[in-house]
Amino acid sequence: MNFTEFALHEDLLKGIAQAGYETCTPVQEQVLKTSLAGDDLYVQSQTGTGKTAAYLVSIIQERLSNPENDGKKTLVLVPTRELAVQVEDEAKKLLSGTSLKAFSFYGGVGYKAQVEAIEKGVDFIVGTPGRIIDLKKGGQLDLSGVGFLVIDEADRMFDMGFYPDLREILKFIPNPEARQTMLFSATLNTYVKNLAWEYTRDAKEITIEAENITVDEIDQSLIHVSSDKKLPLLLGILNRDKPESVLIFCNTKKGCEILGKRLKINGFESGFIIGDMQQSKRLETLNNFKAGKFSILVATDVAARGIDVNDLAMVVNYDLPNEPENYVHRIGRTARAGKSGKAYTFCSEKDVYDLPVIERYIDKQIPSSVCSDDQLAEDKSKGVYIKLDTYGWGGDDERDSRGSGYGRGDRNGGRGDRDGRGRRGERGDRKPRGEGRPEKRGEKREFDKSLEGLSFEERMEVYKKKYSEKAGAPRGDKRGKKPYDKRYDKRDRFDKKGGAKGASFQGKKAGQKPGAKAAPKKTLENRGIVGFFKSLFGKKK
Repeated sequence: MNFTEFALHEDLLKGIAQAGYETCTPVQEQVLKTSLAGDDLYVQSQTGTGKTAAYLVSIIQERLSNPENDGKKTLVLVPTRELAVQVEDEAKKLLSGTSLKAFSFYGGVGYKAQVEAIEKGVDFIVGTPGRIIDLKKGGQLDLSGVGFLVIDEADRMFDMGFYPDLREILKFIPNPEARQTMLFSATLNTYVKNLAWEYTRDAKEITIEAENITVDEIDQSLIHVSSDKKLPLLLGILNRDKPESVLIFCNTKKGCEILGKRLKINGFESGFIIGDMQQSKRLETLNNFKAGKFSILVATDVAARGIDVNDLAMVVNYDLPNEPENYVHRIGRTARAGKSGKAYTFCSEKDVYDLPVIERYIDKQIPSSVCSDDQLAEDKSKGVYIKLDTYGWGGDDERDSRGSGYGRGDRNGGRGDRDGRGRRGERGDRKPRGEGRPEKRGEKREFDKSLEGLSFEERMEVYKKKYSEKAGAPRGDKRGKKPYDKRYDKRDRFDKKGGAKGASFQGKKAGQKPGAKAAPKKTLENRGIVGFFKSLFGKKK
């Protein structure tokens, strides 16, 4: 169905043409049919299906065609800064034929430009919860005139800990009867449905089944590789395939930074974005990647939210995602608008146990192979110490540097982007625990049998045998744990000179009745401390 088949305002049609839209995607068609009738709705739709244009077109149409909505503002809440910028850009294209204005509000930047935009007048307010609350409490932003509310990526809002902020913002805007509300989420879990039930009026549910792009349009390849050979394997793939653009996913902020810097040492121009980077640096890196100044971008799941890059040739799961939904979100970025793409997934001994859940989720066994030596390339960064930058100390907090660096972190990464638990910087690439740790003597990393065509259970058994704990060491036994020394038992911390054995720290003698006064504490000798150390280090009689 084409946009022209809807009775849209002529000024809106100019913006649609400016944005290059012609045919509606399934979510756009369903949303327009439902929302143009004035109904609230909550929608399940994956990233990259065109949902942003769906709710923007609907609201712009209501603003332009219905005199009752004249002057009503639109509030769009999003979880990340990058997504806020993306929605703002999309809104400006669609509003190009009108006099309506859109602006994005997020942390990590100063208030001046945002306050000036409010003073000039904003019809579409796009922002992250933290900055919206700050502007409201600071008296700069008035939300009493909001007639349209959109909560985008609602499931991520909950994952990032934004639910209290959402409830606080909803106190500032008109009640559900006086506004139209739309919730969009990749999954309609209990939290999202409860939010829809509480803050909407008879909302209609729209479920857009995820297209089977993971099977039909993306060339998937899973490679079993030991963790110490993941970088040589990645270098080999980049040298062989020479992709025009590639997005590489890591599970941690530290891992992103290390990988991005090691790629540069190996001659690959690349960038990385993590939650602790200053906003100006994040935007600069993202814009350079979109402009083609470098072809490789390394990111975490949360930091990559809102990245909308056309014609992405390849996605690499350097780390296997912890959640099966994230696997679909990741690889789906390389097959948008009916285009094909390539997705590599590295599966090491550290994360192989997440693989069965992913394959059950997509209802398909990913074509797999075992890494061979001819797929590897020389790693020029091997043995090079990687110093990590301490991003985030200077104004990357959503509340303008007033955060502690723990808990919610920058309020746009939700508890530090959930990939570093809010830590404001790492102390460096620690070799004892880092990815550059040398192999133990005698330990072999090569697989002694192929994993191709094996079932889940069979593949798990291979990994268990290959990477299980050392023979003879019982499971659960802590490495390096010393045998228990009774001398450190508090009952035995007093020698004969310091009092009877069994005396407690308070000086009470063994067998003393409850309620009796403690023994007098006159000297260190009476406390037994000196005697205890003498018993350890003194000369034997």
